[in-house]
Amino acid sequence: MSLSHTAAEYMLSDALLPHPSGSRAKGLRLELPSDRLLKFVTVGLPLFLVSLAFAQEFSAGSQISCFSPTNFTGKQSAYADTACWDSLVHHGFDAEGHAVTKSLWALKVFPYSLLVVAVLMYLPYLLWRYTAASALHSDLLFIIDELDKSYNRSVRLVQHMRKVQQASAEPERFWEEYERARRERYFEFPLLERYLTCKQHAHSLAFVYILRNLLLLLFLAATCLYLVFLHLSIFFQDEFSCSIKTGLLQAEPHIPLLIPCKLVLFSVFQLISLSVCGVYVLLIPVVIYNALQLCQWDKGLLSVYEMLPAFDLLSRKMLTCPVNDLNVILLFLRANISELTSFSRLNAVSALREATANKQDIDTVVDFMTLLAGLEAAKPPR
Repeated sequence: MSLSHTAAEYMLSDALLPHPSGSRAKGLRLELPSDRLLKFVTVGLPLFLVSLAFAQEFSAGSQISCFSPTNFTGKQSAYADTACWDSLVHHGFDAEGHAVTKSLWALKVFPYSLLVVAVLMYLPYLLWRYTAASALHSDLLFIIDELDKSYNRSVRLVQHMRKVQQASAEPERFWEEYERARRERYFEFPLLERYLTCKQHAHSLAFVYILRNLLLLLFLAATCLYLVFLHLSIFFQDEFSCSIKTGLLQAEPHIPLLIPCKLVLFSVFQLISLSVCGVYVLLIPVVIYNALQLCQWDKGLLSVYEMLPAFDLLSRKMLTCPVNDLNVILLFLRANISELTSFSRLNAVSALREATANKQDIDTVVDFMTLLAGLEAAKPPR
């Protein structure tokens, strides 16, 4: 056996992908990096700020400070603070001198409303997890495994072609059979290609992914409108007039009709609402971008795998409307590219193909491997 044949055998044996040592199921990412960032910020930010508000509340003690009359005892002043905090009603007069009241009760439930916001922001993630993640997980496992197997089949095919070519007494006959096999698509991988084609006509994953982003966009917009409404209605009134002349104290002559009060944590609530509203407004374009990703194909990954024999999902223009399950799977394949071992090998071959002067002789991995194995040198001139 010549030195070139021995070197070719070693190169082809090293080109085979080893079997994965562990299960791929545990390492698959079922969320895109941008979706994971959105979940972390939209859910974590209100929870973090609410915890700060509660910590400030516990450290500050009373959340309201009322200016009680000087003849009030300490217990009477504490009672006035408690009564005004429980009611949170501002008593004033309009331009004509009529008495009007304005409820500030939304300030009391503001921290708890942010907890509700955090729960709402988590709902789109739950929708994706329990309606689409399991199906996506199965699709990714199958496609990643088949893509790696397709690469290994191509390498083994080249190994077999080397042995047939070396044992062939008629080189011209060998190359005629090779060209005929390529024309009749004997090298194709029908299971994988038909599975990907089938996913082009399915829309369940795409529907859930778009619904997830639409729900998140709706909750972000609703939260911002809610915070804007609070600012316009009550977040500019940290002082109010409170009436404690109710119930058993209504007939007491020494109790004034109104006493002035001030909210201690008013500035903290303002800062929290502005922070949440500002961050959520900045996240709205990110959500829109995530939804618009399905409006165009990610052709980079499939174009690399077109180097496999008869894997021409792109060249046969089978990619139609991009809003389908195949495009969603391609997005998540890109996110799980570390699990796709054959991609790095084919990407390197693709780079070599671009740098090759005579590109028309390197159409597939089989052509590249035959060139590498020295078969092209034995190919008779046409």
